[in-house]
Amino acid sequence: MDVFEAIKSRRSIRSFTREDISDEQVEKILEAARWAPSAGNLQPWEFVVIRRPDIKREIARAALNQTFIEEAPVVIVVCANEARSGSVYGSRGVNLYCIQDTAAAIENMLLAACALGLGACWVGAFYEEEVRRILKIPRGIRPVAIIPIGHPHERPMPPHRRPLKELVHYETF
Repeated sequence: MDVFEAIKSRRSIRSFTREDISDEQVEKILEAARWAPSAGNLQPWEFVVIRRPDIKREIARAALNQTFIEEAPVVIVVCANEARSGSVYGSRGVNLYCIQDTAAAIENMLLAACALGLGACWVGAFYEEEVRRILKIPRGIRPVAIIPIGHPHERPMPPHRRPLKELVHYETF
């Protein structure tokens, strides 16, 4: 799949079939994330791959009871290593760069899943400390997103996008 096709066809999928996804597919998605750009090439991302139903259920509860999360065969919690970014860039690394870098990795994951014919959703609504507790995430590592991945059971229509003329500014705002 061409990158522009993946960008335009990617959707937030919240309904999955019961079909499993292979370890090879998961590895391809993680490999795509690993190749995202990052400030100073520090690569401050960490990934927790979850297949166990009991842990997925707990994560879904911590994500404001978004039960579709536990229906996905694989859930990846993407974390930002604040200490890694902060060691070079101080508070800006902790508060901004590691989040930007992790967001780039997440988008690569979503596009890779789409290119593989899979569906995924970027879930940001969750109780961070609860997810940290469930997954035993150490301090200095911040859970940023929950990504359920599976075979899509739905094909949502393309969402409305603002026209470029409304959001592009040349030379000055």
